[in-house]
Amino acid sequence: MILSVSGISKTFVDKTVLENISFHLEDYDKVALIGINGAGKTTLLRIIMGEYSADQGLVTLAKGKTVGYLSQNPTIEGNCSIYEGLMQVKSDLIAKENKLRELENSLQHYSGQDLEEKMNLYATLSQEFERDGGYLYKSEVNGVLKGLGFIEEEFSKPMHTLSGGQKTRIALGQLLLTKPDLIILDEPTNHLDMHSIAWLENYLLNYKGAVLVVSHDRYFLDKIAGKVIEIDQGKATVFTGNYTDYSKKKEILRVSKLNAYLNQQKEIKHQEEVIEKLRSFNREKSIKRAESREKVLQKMDVLDKPMEVNSEMKLQLTPRFISGNDVLSIQGLSKSFPNQILFENVDIDIKRGEHVAIIGDNGTGKTTLLKIINGLVDGDEGTIKLGTNVTLGYYDQEHQVLHTEKTLFEEISDQYPTLTNTEIRNTLAAFLFTGEDVFKKISTLSGGEQGRLALAKLMLSESNFLILDEPTNHLDIDSREILEGAVNHYEGTLLYVSHDRYFINKTASRILDLRDQCFTNYLGNYDYYLEKHGEEEIASLTLTKEASVSNIVKTESESKLDWKQQKEEAAALRKKEAELKKVETSIEKKETRLSEIEAEMCDSANATNVGKLQALQKEKETLEAELETLMEQWEVLSE
Repeated sequence: MILSVSGISKTFVDKTVLENISFHLEDYDKVALIGINGAGKTTLLRIIMGEYSADQGLVTLAKGKTVGYLSQNPTIEGNCSIYEGLMQVKSDLIAKENKLRELENSLQHYSGQDLEEKMNLYATLSQEFERDGGYLYKSEVNGVLKGLGFIEEEFSKPMHTLSGGQKTRIALGQLLLTKPDLIILDEPTNHLDMHSIAWLENYLLNYKGAVLVVSHDRYFLDKIAGKVIEIDQGKATVFTGNYTDYSKKKEILRVSKLNAYLNQQKEIKHQEEVIEKLRSFNREKSIKRAESREKVLQKMDVLDKPMEVNSEMKLQLTPRFISGNDVLSIQGLSKSFPNQILFENVDIDIKRGEHVAIIGDNGTGKTTLLKIINGLVDGDEGTIKLGTNVTLGYYDQEHQVLHTEKTLFEEISDQYPTLTNTEIRNTLAAFLFTGEDVFKKISTLSGGEQGRLALAKLMLSESNFLILDEPTNHLDIDSREILEGAVNHYEGTLLYVSHDRYFINKTASRILDLRDQCFTNYLGNYDYYLEKHGEEEIASLTLTKEASVSNIVKTESESKLDWKQQKEEAAALRKKEAELKKVETSIEKKETRLSEIEAEMCDSANATNVGKLQALQKEKETLEAELETLMEQWEVLSE
């Protein structure tokens, strides 16, 4: 065990953020820490790192183990270059390398016993240098920089000129190169493009240490996590498996908790009715029996009602009227900036009802294309034409469609003057803005809050063509799932830019991949794109032991073999899913029959029928044994 978190509690003023949080990490665990925004994830990480003190509880790091932490907004200072900034991490190796060079140059000045001593010292230092990766550290630094999305031309850029996102990538690179026994990452994918995220996934999967990561990127969590710790209403629950496994188990647990709550409420109601009836008899014995039942009821540990899934934020995207079949036509579009060509001679046609995702590396021009379509930026050449009856709604990642000097209430009322005060408040409440929150200045809102407000405006627009730029940025997982549901039920046309591969996979019917100044069309979701494009190319920047970049080009026969294997695996999976469904149906039938038996056993008509009661008891015991076996089968199949 490398880390133990035991009974951690934390309260700010009168709000309990964490309550009796306990879990542990083994030496090579890859663990996801999840929860809605404000659940206390970052607070917990800061307690683990000693930046905050807990009100109660203990954090224990195994003796001799090292830990590295990447916060959401790390501080990166200095006038050195990007390359020099990462090389600082290898200062010990550089010092040893310089010592070796000095020894090499000085050997000619020694002889006899002195020469032998210097040679022995040189051999010892050489062994240490090789053991610590001294012959690989330069290529390792290069590999990490390229993996995190920096090109060689940028290596010499001074760090003080970098954007916040670039500085975060530098901090991440420095952390990875220190190779601590435990890596703790708070939203590491926020400033990475798809190639860099895929590289980081592979790096962390192969990392010879433990990883604890906070992220809302579900595709990323599916790839790396073997354990999920959920913070919900201040308490922690540990699930084995990746995010998809967690999601399934969470739903089963939610249903189980809801059933337990409903059954208990039913029992409480029944007991209250019995107590009332006994009291109505108004006899000494019946009153005593009623009092006895009341005492039992008072001692009962009453369950809290489980929160409904995605019940708070409500998002429904509904077009006011239907557009023509041709929604957007782009012909011969080109756009360049000084010293950079974004794209040339682009032709794109989008039809009514399509959900089109644009993907590509940072800086390739995806957002610029959306701004050109919206008339915010001019193209250099080409034409853009919207179809008949097309009304456009726009969501930009920097929320420039919001007026930061206004309050939330003013933002909605000024845009939609026909809405009543009650309608405005109800709309804002649907996006979790209630009470005095509606009179806050937009400039005081967090990125996630501004995102929710922009979504509220988008919902009210009733547009039939939505253009979204990174709509899931700053949204927690629950909010992303709400947005997915709204998008999938949207009957209009959708064009969006996103790095959220899980979101793309759930919502896209078509993908436009922007690379090398042109767009490549894929008629499917993200899984289809990977299948056609080749996942090995997406992950081609994986850092190997030698920190080299390996590009494997499959032959046609290998590709066919891969496809055949995928089909066989898919068929096997479908078979397992069918078996799982069959077991679930059997469980449901047997549970139904058990309920019927219990009702018959409680039926006063059978109270004196000993033979029937014995038969029912025997059938009940048999069913319970069969259910136990089925539950075991279900658990194996669900894995």
